[in-house]
Amino acid sequence: MRWLRFAVLVLVAAILQTTFVDMIWILNANIKPDLLLILLVFFAVRCDPTEAVIASFAIGLAADLASPTAGFMGPRIISFGVFGTLLNDLHNVIAIQRLPFQAAAIFAMGILTAVASHLLAYLRAEPAAFSIARQCFWQPALSGVIGPFVFLPVGWWMHMNRSRRRRRQH
Repeated sequence: MRWLRFAVLVLVAAILQTTFVDMIWILNANIKPDLLLILLVFFAVRCDPTEAVIASFAIGLAADLASPTAGFMGPRIISFGVFGTLLNDLHNVIAIQRLPFQAAAIFAMGILTAVASHLLAYLRAEPAAFSIARQCFWQPALSGVIGPFVFLPVGWWMHMNRSRRRRRQH
């Protein structure tokens, strides 16, 4: 994997998540896509196991830094890292190539990481205002709709579309 490109991509996604994505909303100003969740699923599905683990924890770190309730670190690092690793293992058994499956994977990962992050934050301290419907359903649903269409430019940027074709030819 090209780690410099990865770092730039995650940095740009974290900056967009905290600034530009706040302008995108549907029905309610608090429902917006989670770009870092989309990247988590992308790298968990497209990388080798070791790279997927590193990428999952790094994206979780960026998600903790970009979260509006950044009173403490850890919940998203742990939840993104664990569930990104599990998704990579699951992808070795079940191929997640088609758009509907990618959307379903993003939706499921969004629910799992939101619940795990909330539980981990609750163990550490009293969490800030938490909207179960927003963080556990609407945000993953919107991310699932948008996510598969983000995979193509991210794959182009990371040069991962071309490497998959080369592997299939050999």
